[in-house]
Amino acid sequence: MTVAWTPHRFAGGLLALDTANTVVLRGDPERTFDRFDDPVEIARFADAASGFRAVELGDRRLAVSSPAAIAPVVLSIRETTDRLFRGAVSKGAVATADLPEFLRACADGLAAGRTEIGAPGRPFGDPATPIAFEAALAVSALSLLRGDTVARLRICPNCTWLFVDRSRNSSRLWCDMAVCGNRQKASRHYRRRIAANEVRNG
Repeated sequence: MTVAWTPHRFAGGLLALDTANTVVLRGDPERTFDRFDDPVEIARFADAASGFRAVELGDRRLAVSSPAAIAPVVLSIRETTDRLFRGAVSKGAVATADLPEFLRACADGLAAGRTEIGAPGRPFGDPATPIAFEAALAVSALSLLRGDTVARLRICPNCTWLFVDRSRNSSRLWCDMAVCGNRQKASRHYRRRIAANEVRNG
């Protein structure tokens, strides 16, 4: 299935969270599905992410050498990132027991990327050359370990996606107000109407 990689698909706030969110409706065994079931979507996602995450990436384009070849590394980073930081949201802190697997996955992502990162103002390296998607994904995932970022991680109550709350007073509820926020409002409105009808007709 071809995916339309729209802005809503990048509601996580960071590349690593957007990637974690490519598993839709985690925790719902009847409805969950993986947008990376077809490895070709990894390349299409990376291409879209180059635009939607241009600020985070410092305008460095993401490169995918072979979607099928990098899929195991990408999925490993994705799953360990989701597990570690979903747990951090519920516990309010990062569980050290989950760190070794996460760090190994990130190390695998970085191992293939022959580049230099971390220069002032250029955390992802030289914008003039592309960076391997798995390497950029690892850098983004590792950046989540900052204490101020962990404190702002949230889980959307509608779709269960992870996102960074960058609101001034840290009060954002939804990954995307235009999508999940409106769906929840419409659902509440519908339930109130049904309840009101039952009272009138009861």
